[in-house]
Amino acid sequence: MRRKYTPQVKKNSSFSLNITSMTDMFTILLVFLLQNYSTSEFSMEPDKDVRLPASASEANIINGVKIILSKKYLKIDDRIIAELDQNDFSKSSLEINDSSFIKPLHHELTKYAESNKDQKFVKDGTILFQADKDLPYSTLKKVMYTSAMAGFPQLKLITIIGE
Repeated sequence: MRRKYTPQVKKNSSFSLNITSMTDMFTILLVFLLQNYSTSEFSMEPDKDVRLPASASEANIINGVKIILSKKYLKIDDRIIAELDQNDFSKSSLEINDSSFIKPLHHELTKYAESNKDQKFVKDGTILFQADKDLPYSTLKKVMYTSAMAGFPQLKLITIIGE
């Protein structure tokens, strides 16, 4: 018959746990998690009338003037400043001598810059730009051109991740 194996244990011996290697492992894990942990300064909800383009980039957004361009209107923060008709601005919104210059946008950005001089994103000239993915580039270019002329050359296009 076979006998069941039972290890012999010394009755006077003591068992101790060496936690040095476990502490090293947790330290490395903590450093790794802290390096890869990122937070955004704020969160931003997309406008209900805007279908954002998809992107693979996962860069954090920073604070800036929020411009929203849908197929129907142009907004700064939550105020509509210009209407769009057939994916383009009306002739009354554009400068007579420069068809890429949007007068209401320039006026609002200038006013915004004067009232928020102490904000870092105003000094840097940063804009967070939400634009509908079906709008033509010529319409987007008019907003970018006018924003740069108003002292906001740093334009960050807001996208959704994946899709």
